[in-house]
Amino acid sequence: MATTKFKGQPVKVIGEFIKVGSVAPDFELVKTDLSSFSLKELNGKNVILNIFPSLDTGVCATSVRKFNKLAAGLPDTVVLAISKDLPFAHARFCTTEGIENVIPLSDFRFSDFDENYGVRMADGPLAGLLARSVVVIGKDGKIAYTELVPEITQEPDYDKAIAAVSRKFGSGISNKKRWTEFIMLSTAFLLSCRFFFISSSFLYR
Repeated sequence: MATTKFKGQPVKVIGEFIKVGSVAPDFELVKTDLSSFSLKELNGKNVILNIFPSLDTGVCATSVRKFNKLAAGLPDTVVLAISKDLPFAHARFCTTEGIENVIPLSDFRFSDFDENYGVRMADGPLAGLLARSVVVIGKDGKIAYTELVPEITQEPDYDKAIAAVSRKFGSGISNKKRWTEFIMLSTAFLLSCRFFFISSSFLYR
């Protein structure tokens, strides 16, 4: 059983916090229009799960705002903001704050998301709510990065989460760059050879 803290006091989290390298369990949560949303709808994309207790706390609201800004610059990446707030609260917050790059999802209906990912707090003043955490899922459906924030009143480490996503598509960018450089060098070499032969023909006439 994992643990976190709330204002310095230890808080137990039910189950085992999801581990890097494991296959991300599918889940079904609720969108602001009360329709269901499952992880499998995002197959082939990088996914960031921003998990938190409630939008009615300053830190949680801040994390949604920040991920909303960061998500705009991440290719093939979707950010899900997950809490046990009612969908109506999610809708009101996103409308008021102009949140457009994050999908808010509610875990208010009975589901196994909180236990499968090991994020439901078992005791303390916020017992029953989701512990503040971040999970990054790669395009291959495996967990690429996790953070169970050690103190509920603190913000998650945004930089590490974004770096984890960048690594998932960074190799492709690197390979493309190397291939482009190879083509440019090859072209330059062929042009230099052509110039050499043309110059030689003039010299030996």
